[in-house]
Amino acid sequence: MSQPNTNPASGIHVALDELLALSAQARGTALAEVRRSAAARTGLHASRWRGRGVDFRESRIYQPGDDIRHMDWRVTARSGRAHTKLFEEEREHGLLLMVDQNPGMRFGTRVRFKSVQAARAASLLAWMATASGDRVGAIGFGGGIHGEVKPASGRRGVLQVLRSLRDWDQAARAEHESLASGLERARRLLRPGMRLILISDGFSADQAAWATLARCAGRHELGCILVTDALEQAPPPPGRYALSAGGARHMLDFDDRQLRSEWPRHFALVRERVRSEFTRLGARVVELATDADLRRSLAPFTARMQGPKDSSA
Repeated sequence: MSQPNTNPASGIHVALDELLALSAQARGTALAEVRRSAAARTGLHASRWRGRGVDFRESRIYQPGDDIRHMDWRVTARSGRAHTKLFEEEREHGLLLMVDQNPGMRFGTRVRFKSVQAARAASLLAWMATASGDRVGAIGFGGGIHGEVKPASGRRGVLQVLRSLRDWDQAARAEHESLASGLERARRLLRPGMRLILISDGFSADQAAWATLARCAGRHELGCILVTDALEQAPPPPGRYALSAGGARHMLDFDDRQLRSEWPRHFALVRERVRSEFTRLGARVVELATDADLRRSLAPFTARMQGPKDSSA
């Protein structure tokens, strides 16, 4: 269970001191690896992908289509059969966070807004990535925000991300931007082997985004954190409720049976669509409620850091 929020304002706006304090929750954990093999934390990590690169991996029997420039003439002469060299490409081990700033994220009925929980999730992941030697960057999209933080290493890199999360929250306006648009900017910051994690409620996802993500999936590990609120899971008790959206005031009549029936279904369809598309691309997807325990909810993205005795396992 999350701790009670004693400062009401901190549930509405992103607070830098809260993001800084999350470094304590990151201790002893690191981002879990899926595609990449274990390697020393030097900033560059050997991937399992084969191709032209800097490290020789092995020789194997020549196959039609192999680059003749990579022929292993020594093994060919010794065995009497044509062999070609395979290389293991070094790839940058880093994290790029895409944080949705669209107006719909500024909503919440339990403890905090979705936008605040999204910033907290991004911060915790950034601290974890830095603890394992990774570079961290961020993209803010939606709400009139076109923010970019180029991936950087160490505490300085994390602080740049945290300050930007605070600034984006303060500057966001009632303007919508699609996920596809944000992804085009994200692709400029991605380097081979980096992972990309989207933090959003899913409503920014458009059809054009899936083709872009499919191209990213071939070179990057993808992840998605779907931020939800309790009111999206089930309608409130019958009655009339005032809702403010984009500066306009709306009244919702939850005495209406049809509205009560369709309300949770509408949100569920959005979440399921995003989940299925990311899952199809081999990505991890987790749901994060506004009142959820952050570290426990993000456990699928993390792994306990190994001590010296386990480092060679």
